[in-house]
Amino acid sequence: MAETVAERIANALAERIVRGELAAGAPLRQDKVAAEFEASHVPAREAFQLLRAQGLAVSEPRRGVRVAPLDRKSAQEVVEIRASLEVLALTHAVPWLNAKSFERMEQALLAGDQAESIEAWESANRAFHREIVVPCRMPRLIAMLDGLQLANSRIIFAATRKAGWQPGTSQAHRQILDALRQRDAARAATLLQSHIRGLEQAAGERPPPL
Repeated sequence: MAETVAERIANALAERIVRGELAAGAPLRQDKVAAEFEASHVPAREAFQLLRAQGLAVSEPRRGVRVAPLDRKSAQEVVEIRASLEVLALTHAVPWLNAKSFERMEQALLAGDQAESIEAWESANRAFHREIVVPCRMPRLIAMLDGLQLANSRIIFAATRKAGWQPGTSQAHRQILDALRQRDAARAATLLQSHIRGLEQAAGERPPPL
């Protein structure tokens, strides 16, 4: 399905927010956004609605639309919701996994292992987490997880700016993949939940485990 103008604007702004190019609390002005993307105010307004639905923007009385805050409380909320929903999706995805599913997971793992920047690693990380759940055949759930993954990526980038990033192999991802290959849904779910909850540390002193 072709991307709408509003979706194109929202996706571009979301990436800026996730990478920290638009800081928490920064104003999002409809006229400026419309002008930048050569669009009318209608898709710009719709883009803001999409960003709010993803938890990346907030609307405040007398202050307008701004980039959502990124504090420990909001980060923990993202982790709690994502841990529940991603495990749910994974559980429903397991019966539908096939050779192509595992091949795509391996490709995402390899891309993460070979990443030479946080941007490349984060893209691979996002891809892996999507591949393990997308076979669940629950499009609404996947759409919700896509939004949560963006919020998750924002936490990762923020933590990395504070503590730095070093390349490495994702043992947690490998363990999850091994459990999925064995069709051990319970073990995969336990590993995934533990892995996601480890991200809570990113809201504190150090970056999340790879």
